[in-house]
Amino acid sequence: MTKSELRKIYLERRSSLSKAEIAGKSRQIADLFIENFDLSEIKTLHCFIPIIKFNEIDTSLIYKKVWMDFPSVKIVAPRVKYIAYEIENIVFGPKTELVENEWGIREPVSSESVEAGEIDVVLLPLLCFDKQGYRVGYGKGFYDRLLSICRPDCLKIGLGCFAPEVEIGDTRAHDIKLDRCITPEHIFDFQMNKGA
Repeated sequence: MTKSELRKIYLERRSSLSKAEIAGKSRQIADLFIENFDLSEIKTLHCFIPIIKFNEIDTSLIYKKVWMDFPSVKIVAPRVKYIAYEIENIVFGPKTELVENEWGIREPVSSESVEAGEIDVVLLPLLCFDKQGYRVGYGKGFYDRLLSICRPDCLKIGLGCFAPEVEIGDTRAHDIKLDRCITPEHIFDFQMNKGA
């Protein structure tokens, strides 16, 4: 199936999940991330802030744990520049205020940002992904642009509710593959080309 077909299917599938189901899946994903990645080696972690009305994975379970247990890790969140179709990486901490922008997306109120080249790990939102590591997002390309200017060794980790599709039918040369994807049940490792 194509990205647009999959986008429609998975938007509906995810929106049909209850708040309790999303909370449970978010907890499982956060636990797998914390248990399986060596955060002591990370200096800067880019973590998306969930859009609650879209039933996205609740990443606060991850970044609050990192703040508590790994205070040396700098966490940045996206602030979207819609005219330029770019993401700014804004530093935020426990006392940083999050404010909804005009599209209903919460963003940190902070003037401190970091360059993409400083990021060690990016946690990416997605609707679905396939067994090759390609993802389907909302179709605007913000994260593809960000990932294209990250270091080659930056770890790209998708967070998703559902098991992978066999293949996304219309991937393009500029599409950037994930290194890993965490679902509630598994960590899929695309660098090893197998599911964990």
